[in-house]
Amino acid sequence: MVSKRIQKALEGNSAIRAMFNEGREMAAKYGEENVFDFSLGNPATPAPKALNDAIRDLLDEADAKGAAGSLGIHGYMANAGYEEVRQAIAENLNERFGTKFTAHNLVMTVGAAGGLNIIFKTILDPDDEVIVFAPFFGEYRQYAANFDAKIVIVQPNLETFQPDLADLEAKITARTKALIVNTPNNPTGVIYKPQTMEQIGAILEKKQAEFGTDIYLISDEPYRELVYDGNKEDFLTKYYRNTLVGYSFSKSLSLPGERIGYVVVPDEAADAEELIRGIEISNRTLGFVNAPSLIQKAVARCLEEKTDVTFYDENRSRLYDGLTKLGFTCIKPEGAFYLWVKSPVENEEEFVDEGKKFNLLMVKGSAFGCPGFVRLAYCVSHETVEHSLPAFAKLAAVYGLEK
Repeated sequence: MVSKRIQKALEGNSAIRAMFNEGREMAAKYGEENVFDFSLGNPATPAPKALNDAIRDLLDEADAKGAAGSLGIHGYMANAGYEEVRQAIAENLNERFGTKFTAHNLVMTVGAAGGLNIIFKTILDPDDEVIVFAPFFGEYRQYAANFDAKIVIVQPNLETFQPDLADLEAKITARTKALIVNTPNNPTGVIYKPQTMEQIGAILEKKQAEFGTDIYLISDEPYRELVYDGNKEDFLTKYYRNTLVGYSFSKSLSLPGERIGYVVVPDEAADAEELIRGIEISNRTLGFVNAPSLIQKAVARCLEEKTDVTFYDENRSRLYDGLTKLGFTCIKPEGAFYLWVKSPVENEEEFVDEGKKFNLLMVKGSAFGCPGFVRLAYCVSHETVEHSLPAFAKLAAVYGLEK
């Protein structure tokens, strides 16, 4: 029999993955070109050629060195990852964002999920509280539950989907250990602007003083580089000294299956040295041990590379314009590759089920802690977006939305 913890996890299993699996079954039944799967944030753009070249070059270089080369590219390393890789990333961040990091401030991780889990293991005790801004990536619940901590949800402004900062201030308690910020946001695509981040930092500073505790702002940044309409990439450590960063190359380099990312712990964060050592230990004891060796070295050679943001921007415009013309209410994304759509009926699960009748796969908003909406991941082919619009027109007609 599985553990009680896993029994509970099974009850809350990912709606996104469940929808993705259902989409595969539908594609096999109806033909992939006839199924419009907007469920999973799986990048449609290929990894940069430079990344593939780097992998080949690294293997060729290792082969040229014989046994020593094989050990160097495939062998064990420090739990934090290769020092030269961490130093290269630190210097890249310093150049782009005016920070002053060294290799010491970084730990290479098994994606952003691995990074968040090793941060949580390091800072959380049972019954500690982690604040999230709704709507939020649903797996945050499971990550906190891994360490017997509790998720506390701050409600959004339902017009702008910016966080309700008065609600944030009201929900911080002596048990609050962390706040997760995800900007650009999954699932809404909204960006929290500098003024918002300054206000969040001020609230956290005030509450730290009130309770005599340390509250860490954890910036979950897999979509940092995916911004539109003149918005700039941002790095949140400048707004609040107790900021920790979890990053993944899964979206910026289209590498979700490679599971490669990093955590940044600035020197100014409270107990920074203990945090770094704790995160390194957590990397090992959670079983990650270290991030994959080959892909560490490959991404270090491709830090100036980016995915094709214009590809996603085109999908964003086509889908947003197409759905709003059909009468759907949507939040226009400023970043990431998700469209947040208001359900025409109160129970969005009914709307999701109705969409399946037209081979449209959407993810219910309640999976993100915000019922009444659905998420569309437009990191799909242009053809999928274009060919889905007649199906959305039929769905709009069901609810009398045609304009």
